[in-house]
Amino acid sequence: MTDWIYILNPNKDTLDGEPSDKGTIRRLAHEEPELDLWLSRRNRMRPGDRLWFFFSHPESAVAAVAEIDGEPYDDPDDPEFSYRVEATLLPGATDALYRDPVGREDLALGQVRSVQKVKPEALPVLLARAGL
Repeated sequence: MTDWIYILNPNKDTLDGEPSDKGTIRRLAHEEPELDLWLSRRNRMRPGDRLWFFFSHPESAVAAVAEIDGEPYDDPDDPEFSYRVEATLLPGATDALYRDPVGREDLALGQVRSVQKVKPEALPVLLARAGL
């Protein structure tokens, strides 16, 4: 299993026209947990990998988590976002992270890219705060 950080900027990114803030993601975790997400490049994600949502604004922190449902695939109909991946939000873990997010300082993030692997030293903090 690989753990990934997925960067969301609520000022720029939307989910079906809704802001991608932590409140929206938390609500979706309970109402519509299945997501179809865009990727800037094809990553080596596998079913069962975890995707930790890092919100870049207003507070830089991880406040949600999902499980990858399938391998990333090409979307030839959307040249701007040509790679996609399906994931399912984990409601209980997302609730826990919403209440007690993991800040940037605990993640050991350098330059922030759209998707990157979780650093090994950050994983115990993420798992503990998510109750996993």
